[in-house]
Amino acid sequence: MQKVLVTGAAGDIGTRLRKILRGVYPHIRASDIRKPADLAAGDDFVAADLTDLAQVEKAVAGIEGVVHLGGHAVEGSWETILNANIIGCYNLFEAARRAGVKRVIFASSNHAIGFYPRTQRIGVEGRVKPDSRYGVSKAFGEALGSLYADKHGLRVTCLRIGNIADAPADERRLSIWVKPEDLAQLVRIGLEHPEINFEIFYGVSDNAASFWDNSRAQKLGYRPQGRAEDFRQQALAAQAKLPPDPIGARYQGGPFCSAEYDADQKR
Repeated sequence: MQKVLVTGAAGDIGTRLRKILRGVYPHIRASDIRKPADLAAGDDFVAADLTDLAQVEKAVAGIEGVVHLGGHAVEGSWETILNANIIGCYNLFEAARRAGVKRVIFASSNHAIGFYPRTQRIGVEGRVKPDSRYGVSKAFGEALGSLYADKHGLRVTCLRIGNIADAPADERRLSIWVKPEDLAQLVRIGLEHPEINFEIFYGVSDNAASFWDNSRAQKLGYRPQGRAEDFRQQALAAQAKLPPDPIGARYQGGPFCSAEYDADQKR
């Protein structure tokens, strides 16, 4: 793998990953609707709006692997999610197919399965249970990646990212936190491992309270170094300052589940 495109390159995850992967791959191209502030002179940048297929085609031209982080990163209106995360995701996969890209890493999210209870440890075989329109868009991206892997031969890895940060910020994130270097390790497995055809991994570190079985990633060489327990006291102290959220506290998706929630809890 010589030439890698990172979409959503100006965002927090894109910025973190580009710093870690710089030097790993000889040529990293950044793409976003706005130019990243940390680009150095001579860095490869192609501006692209994901809703414009022609612009996306320019971004993927000559590329071997794509790390697709672009899109709307939180809950939004249906129009926002539709354009940025569904139409934009389709354009990325279709442009990659047309350009002969070999591999795509799709940044899925824990919100694709956010309505599983926190008491249930899950793998990747069960049905999706999105907790928001944003989560629905990530479930769509996983399904689209599966289609392009089976029908067009793209090698696709979907990363259900928990929460990437320097440290977990509250009790829920003691279960879903991922150290940036660990997420980069998963990206490298997706871009390089010879057994990859279509995979779903959890973007999570070695957390004792993890909601997720990440054994498939471990089988392909994932060895996370981060441990959320190292930050337990400060995370619980921060949790104590948050307002009560009985619905969010029940489910893995937290406040994404309680937002707009009006179901009959007794059912």
